[in-house]
Amino acid sequence: MLRAVKTSRERASGGHFAIIASHYNARYVDAMLRAAKAELKRSGVKSVQIIRVPGAFEIPVVAARLARAAASQQPGIPDQSSVSAIICLGVILRGETVHAAHIGEAVSCALMQIQMRYEVPVVHEVLPLENEQQARARCLSKTHNRGAEAAQTALAMAQLMQRIRL
Repeated sequence: MLRAVKTSRERASGGHFAIIASHYNARYVDAMLRAAKAELKRSGVKSVQIIRVPGAFEIPVVAARLARAAASQQPGIPDQSSVSAIICLGVILRGETVHAAHIGEAVSCALMQIQMRYEVPVVHEVLPLENEQQARARCLSKTHNRGAEAAQTALAMAQLMQRIRL
């Protein structure tokens, strides 16, 4: 059951956010991207980098590069190229073969490994969906948009990681 997206109370305290969004299934991904950007802006984020990739399978390599740069940043030295959180947006629609399932699993595993290796929040909203009806409900709806939810998660995780930074 889908839950309505509630307005986040999270406020940005600086930081740089990156959104990696696939071009494939653009109608749905673009709607999530617009919602994510709007939520970040509403929360006071001033620095958002948008990176477009061909499809969902290409998202992890870009996320890894951004996370590696963030992890190599020297503590206490501000770096505009370093991200506080990475938001990954994509839509994988199931077809007649198992190809979509393989892509979804590979992307999920890769994003988790990147997050764990570099200790940078990687918000996974690469949605493996059964059909366009599910995509419309999760991406085009103003009340259930996964892009807005991804931005809220990124804000919360960036703040949490800042608080527990050693």
